[in-house]
Amino acid sequence: MQEKENSIRIIKKYPNRRIYDTHLSQYIKIDDIRDMILNGIEFKVIDSSSKEDVTRNVLLQIILEQESDNNPLFSSENLKHFIRYYGRNQSDIFTAFLDQSLQFFNQQQDQLSQLFKQNPLDNLNQFSQKNIEMWQSFQNNFFDSFKPGGSKDKDKK
Repeated sequence: MQEKENSIRIIKKYPNRRIYDTHLSQYIKIDDIRDMILNGIEFKVIDSSSKEDVTRNVLLQIILEQESDNNPLFSSENLKHFIRYYGRNQSDIFTAFLDQSLQFFNQQQDQLSQLFKQNPLDNLNQFSQKNIEMWQSFQNNFFDSFKPGGSKDKDKK
């Protein structure tokens, strides 16, 4: 039976550390799984013996290898903060915050990517102009609040 293109690809992890892609019917390397992630291919890694989902373990292994390279994503301070949150009751809050932050970052990257696909110079000018307008508005509102009759004086009444 053939898998659908958009279905989740099943990867089997064997005790001898070998990884088998059931879709391709061949053994693959951890780098191949990294490439699947980069290409947006959904997958699930199953332990061949216990039938447990070990996707998270494989993802952590990929991150560990990436972090061991010359250009790590996380600083030592970031990693210390992560470790501190493991023993706290706030780990769910931290996880939710991190998820939302990464989603926001990805949205921003997608928007910038779309802007530069059209006409990079026009879009960069528009982006810069909007930033200048927002900054000027912020400054005006901030400094207006300190003028006589501004919101700071109104708060004192």
